[in-house]
Amino acid sequence: MATQYKNAKSTSLTTSLTTVYGPVGVDKVALVFGIQISSLGVSSSTTVDVAWIDSSDSDAVTYLIKDAEVGSTEAISANTHGFKLILETGDSLQAKAADASKASLTVSVMEIS
Repeated sequence: MATQYKNAKSTSLTTSLTTVYGPVGVDKVALVFGIQISSLGVSSSTTVDVAWIDSSDSDAVTYLIKDAEVGSTEAISANTHGFKLILETGDSLQAKAADASKASLTVSVMEIS
């Protein structure tokens, strides 16, 4: 069993759900360890949604973070209490912001094959 640590990012979130990580490759599993949402330093706040797409359930969208407000100089870390999200083959992680170009997102992942 091989493991590989990766970071994935969106340097400027848009107003529609866009893939930040994935889809997970064939015969792989990905453990999401952390999600960091950061303001891009613009003059006002925005809200951010983060969801995972379950390819084994007709690409069902399940929100992990919904309408999280990110202030103009803030960052939000969503890796609390040891929660790990397991993504299977074909699954992906997506995100969007209420206002384009006001927030970025970074994800820490361990892939197992």
